Amino acid sequence: MKVLHVDVNHPLIIEQFNTLGFENFEDYASSKLEIEQKIHEYDGLIIRSRFTIDKTFLDKAVNLKFIGRLGAGLENIDTKYAASLGIFLAAAPEGNRNAVSEHALGMLLSLFNKLNKADKEVREGKWDREGNRGIELDGKTVGIIGYGNMGKAFAKKLRGFDIEVICYDIKGGVEDENARQVGIMELQQKTDVLSLHIPQTELTIGLINSEFIEKFHKPIWLLNTARGKSVVSNDLVAALKSGKVLGAGLDVLEYEKASFENMFSNQKLPNAFQYLINAENVILSPHVAGWTVESLEKLAQTIVDKIKEEFC
Repeated sequence: MKVLHVDVNHPLIIEQFNTLGFENFEDYASSKLEIEQKIHEYDGLIIRSRFTIDKTFLDKAVNLKFIGRLGAGLENIDTKYAASLGIFLAAAPEGNRNAVSEHALGMLLSLFNKLNKADKEVREGKWDREGNRGIELDGKTVGIIGYGNMGKAFAKKLRGFDIEVICYDIKGGVEDENARQVGIMELQQKTDVLSLHIPQTELTIGLINSEFIEKFHKPIWLLNTARGKSVVSNDLVAALKSGKVLGAGLDVLEYEKASFENMFSNQKLPNAFQYLINAENVILSPHVAGWTVESLEKLAQTIVDKIKEEFC
């Protein structure tokens, strides 16, 4: 099979595909339109997030047998149409679930102990112990929305703390020894820390809005290492201002990639984002929760294993 790679990944994916007898072709520079014009020549496509795989693209991929995406989800692919064409789709949430869970835990502990604020102040010559008094995670309830690969990995990381971990998922029967599955009302009643581990779907876009946040019985801390569009930034800022949200760790934002860079080059920062970048109780990172040295290799290996199982 001829496989086209349009994103740079760990070299093992090409090495192992060669061993399987696949022909590998690399094109990391051509535009989506240029790729469309030659995609009919290939049996497989390996991609991360360089462009979307829509109906127009798939209609031209007349010989495509599989698409491997080195990431947790398939939201940049028209999965329903691809499936109707008999194209095998492989994502790799198993490959970066540990990285995501460690990042989420790091954000949470940094927020609780005001590490970003304290570090900045010490570097500026300010020694304020009382102003940087932290809080402890023990005794809290952590609520997880989305209990798949990422949610389960995060719950496992929390086992060393004396806390209650509960989870909410649209699928039933997902609880395990690390988290008890609850309904949305119990989640909103008990949660102190809310961590999102959900894919981007029609149901999850805009899920965390003012109405949703107001239903929590206690002020909460919010972690989002999932998808930026799940949180309405304006509503989050309003909740931070009111104290309904005590702090937030955001690895993903509504504003990402080109739109993010354009905001700074055009000096037109949305009011909500302007607030977030100046808030001492907010930690931001550039969608790197699953982006570690180790996960680079694990993602590639996961895709190889899935395609090998399906076609070899």
